[in-house]
Formats: sequence, structure tokens, C-alpha cells
Amino acid sequence: MNIVQIHPQSDWVLFIVAEDGRMGRFDVRPYLADEAFVDLRRPSEFEKVFNGGYFVEWECGADLSADTIEARWQVIDQATTQTLACQATP
Repeated sequence: MNIVQIHPQSDWVLFIVAEDGRMGRFDVRPYLADEAFVDLRRPSEFEKVFNGGYFVEWECGADLSADTIEARWQVIDQATTQTLACQATP
């Protein structure tokens, strides 16, 4: 999977758009217990996410591969995606 967009949410969830158009949510909370992710417990650090295409990385050095994300993300179905798009349009 190639990640084209990533948007950190307030609940330690990443909203992700893949190159093939799929969209979904990835919950980072299960990883916050790991030493590498400790800094991400602070919302200000979690928001500093960088899209590397085949991985996401934070300034603190924590990272997740696109393979890990793809294996565990919650894909939003097409109907939900269309609803969200309509709600976002003024």
C-alpha cells in the first residue's frame, strides 16, 4: 500500500488515504505502550506525523510501515466515504 494522505485525529487515530482510493482509520493507541511510541502520548507530538508513502513517521523517530497499517486499519466503505465527502462540502 502507498499512502497518499495522512491526517492525525484527536483520539490517536490516523485517517489515511491510500493510492488506490481506499480510506480508513488506523488506531495508534495499542502502540503507545511501546517505548518507541512513548512521546506520542502527547497530542502535540502525535500531530507531527510525516507521510513517507510506504511508512509514516513522527519527529520523535517512531514509525509504522504501510504493511502494518494495511494489516490493521479499518477501511471505510464507499458509501461512508461518499457521505463524509458530502458533509465536508459546503
